[in-house]
Amino acid sequence: MPQGRWHGPQRRIGLTGGIATGKSSVGRHLTALDIPVLDADRFAHDALAPGSEGETAVLQRYGSRVLAVGGASTSTSQINRKALGSIVFNEPDERLWLEQLVHPFVRACFDGELLQLSDEPTVVLMIPLLFEADLTVLCSEIWVVHCRPEQQLERLQHRDGISRQDALAMIKVQWPIDKKAALSDVVINNSCTQKKTMHQVDQVLNNLHKARGQREAAPWREEDHRSR
Repeated sequence: MPQGRWHGPQRRIGLTGGIATGKSSVGRHLTALDIPVLDADRFAHDALAPGSEGETAVLQRYGSRVLAVGGASTSTSQINRKALGSIVFNEPDERLWLEQLVHPFVRACFDGELLQLSDEPTVVLMIPLLFEADLTVLCSEIWVVHCRPEQQLERLQHRDGISRQDALAMIKVQWPIDKKAALSDVVINNSCTQKKTMHQVDQVLNNLHKARGQREAAPWREEDHRSR
């Protein structure tokens, strides 16, 4: 089960959801409002940067299976990330190995960035695997972005240029969205127009009097999930 929450003076919003449900769109909106947004995906990408210990470990484990074409340069990544993704999404043991390699690096990045941003009243931590990686302890509140399952599937296929079968496999390895929603403080419905979605974000963001650790006025409701 996920750990506890952050109880310091800073408002730390953990932004999560399912893959391709719209977290990044919400994150960009919050960035446009001059709120610092820390992106776990960027940190995870940096964990396998050219010349890093992470890159070396991956290449030693998988060799030619993940070696990028022309990957001998020290200034560009030697890892074919699409090939690596195919391995970890289809082989649970390999996914666990990669997570154990990457997650400590990501956690250290968050700790360092949060220290530098300690004077900011609000910081957003955009973490796709917030619950799965047990990073809830970094957050004072948790927002989950969801959309209808068929929308999620279509968006993922279009975004990554993958088959329906591959998209379903990627969705399956994450926690079900209703499980995440049940543990969150706020649920943002991204099944509607972008304007309506961002209106929800603005409303929640302006609710500065919310009691930490309690359910927000927009709880997960299955009827919303069906009707929008």
